[in-house]
Amino acid sequence: MKHLMTTAVLALATAAPAMAENWTMTTTWPSSLELIEIDKHWVDLANSLIDDDKLTIEFYDGGSLVPAGEVFGAVESGTIQAGADWPGYWAGRDSAFSPLATTASLFNAVDYVNWIQEWGGAELYNEVYGKFGMVYLPYGVTNNESGFRTVNTPIRTVADLQGLRLRLSGLEQGKLLEKLGGNQVSMAGGEIYQSLERGVIDGAEFSTPNVDFSGGFQQVTKYWSTPGWHQSSSMFGVMINKAAWDALDEETQSRLQTAADATMLWSLAFTEKRATEAYGQFVEAGTEINRLDDAALEQIQTLANETIEEVACENPLSAKVYASQVRYLQDYATWRDASAPFNLGRTPNGPDLAKIEACAQ
Repeated sequence: MKHLMTTAVLALATAAPAMAENWTMTTTWPSSLELIEIDKHWVDLANSLIDDDKLTIEFYDGGSLVPAGEVFGAVESGTIQAGADWPGYWAGRDSAFSPLATTASLFNAVDYVNWIQEWGGAELYNEVYGKFGMVYLPYGVTNNESGFRTVNTPIRTVADLQGLRLRLSGLEQGKLLEKLGGNQVSMAGGEIYQSLERGVIDGAEFSTPNVDFSGGFQQVTKYWSTPGWHQSSSMFGVMINKAAWDALDEETQSRLQTAADATMLWSLAFTEKRATEAYGQFVEAGTEINRLDDAALEQIQTLANETIEEVACENPLSAKVYASQVRYLQDYATWRDASAPFNLGRTPNGPDLAKIEACAQ
């Protein structure tokens, strides 16, 4: 009899449905910046694909739960289950986060998508974030950032960067700017407007034209220097606490990945359309737009390659990521160059792969 009762209890336990998981998620972006739309799109799509009795994600605007700079720690500790980010913000934890976020004059948006989906990039995101007890799903990509917006001094040539105090995000980006004569000032996106208005900085970069316009930068700057050579593309995604991820069944995990892949494709088209619209809005606002010439961009490329090699060789994991990216560029170049000009972007004359590979050992 006792054996029968034990068997019955076990059977009931096995038959009982698993408790639904409820995740709390926030982002590094305040509601005023349009980048948050990528995060919201993924959350909405994930919630629509996954049954409520398995997982529900409750999303909070950036700053409403924890400051932007503390989102990483909140996910790492399990205080919240998920946090949307731009990986470059955590380069102080490990410089390998930097090329997972953006590159200086190297990858465009399609390069990131190709590399993540088919050339091993996805595994490297999880290797780097895995050091901190997280799983990472890249789900947002934008093409090159706007460039620098300045208050009083137009940047028409590389020489015009001399002595300027420019808000600039990124490890390699700051080192590159210094080589070009400028001075990097680090600050959160929400602080840029007031810093420009008060003259704390001479200019700033932040994101694509639509995001910059949503930040009101057309109100406090007169000049815009293109292209965004400092960040030739940018990646965004969601950090997920490993224990929270492991608590999900494989089907739910797969649907979260499906939502990420779909959001990445949407984000590229969405931001390119919005960037096109915002370009016209900046023109209407009276912004003077100047583009660096090809000779200047070639000079910047040379210094960017040098900077990438230096930074990569300071950290074997960073070198591993960069080596993977440069190998992709060289591999893809055969077909990309053969199909020019009907192709997907350019093959840059990038950094020395052998040198970076040697530093990845």
